[in-house]
Amino acid sequence: MTQMEIHTPTRNERAGYKVDVSRGQRIGRVSSEWFNRPADERYLSLTDLRNSVKARSERSKTRIVESELIRVEASRDDPERLRLMLPDAPAPVAPTHWSFGQLASLVGAPATYLRQLPAPLAAINLQHGLLNRRALS
Repeated sequence: MTQMEIHTPTRNERAGYKVDVSRGQRIGRVSSEWFNRPADERYLSLTDLRNSVKARSERSKTRIVESELIRVEASRDDPERLRLMLPDAPAPVAPTHWSFGQLASLVGAPATYLRQLPAPLAAINLQHGLLNRRALS
């Protein structure tokens, strides 16, 4: 049987809970994974994460659209960002990191490679894949 020692955390009313860093481990991989995440997947606290997920949930809508009707655009004003124009949509939609991966998968293109391309070139490749998707299937 393994014995476990449990310590009661010390709490300073002004500073919150005190963390005893000598008892933990420093794992650099965790930090590097966080820094390598795209901006829309990086949060400094659970409260920030919760607020982001809640706001995204409130904005989200489900809609079925034929893939060949989606227009992929890249703007000169923001050369790093793609936008998707959906039929009858009042404004373009900016894909998240995850949804970009799903779109790339839909057209059979490697998302990692497309993320390394300039946005206009990635847009051309995605648009081509969306328009010719039925011919490939």
